[in-house]
Amino acid sequence: MNESKEKTAVRSELKVRGLLVENGVKVSEKESVDELSSRGYGVAENDEFLLAFYEALYLLDKENLDIENGKGETVDFQRVLQHYEDADENAWAKYLAYRDLRSRGYIVREGFGLGVDFRVYDRGDYSKDTAKYLIVSLQEGKPISIEDLSNVSKQTLSLKKELILAVMNRRGEVVYYSISELTLK
Repeated sequence: MNESKEKTAVRSELKVRGLLVENGVKVSEKESVDELSSRGYGVAENDEFLLAFYEALYLLDKENLDIENGKGETVDFQRVLQHYEDADENAWAKYLAYRDLRSRGYIVREGFGLGVDFRVYDRGDYSKDTAKYLIVSLQEGKPISIEDLSNVSKQTLSLKKELILAVMNRRGEVVYYSISELTLK
């Protein structure tokens, strides 16, 4: 089977269509919402289902999502990325970390406050247990203060989670570092 036929086969399997909105991509079709939700994508809010920009970019890259703007025009990867970068200066690093973790088979959900970008569930644990890891995405050469890192580390320890720094190097590769508390006696 040639590459274009393979892409068409994948596209016809999962027919997810979304609408680009200010804070992500809205999906309305109930079947699509159920399928995405069961796979750990998106959040339901106010009778709407919203994919975060990094989720939409990932699904768009996998050709499992078609996105339109309010005028019925198809929106491409670059345009979605531009919207994401307008909202978050660290968008590219977050997307690369998200893509890498998803491609390794992890379920990745949005983080919560104090600089945590993602919650990552051990394989097979999603909907059965809480996230095991908290991820902070960084770009090589863009510093983070020790105070900020310490605050995130303390929050992570209090939640009994493992803190992982996902650092995007200059070549666009993601390198992971585990952070733990050091106690000197």
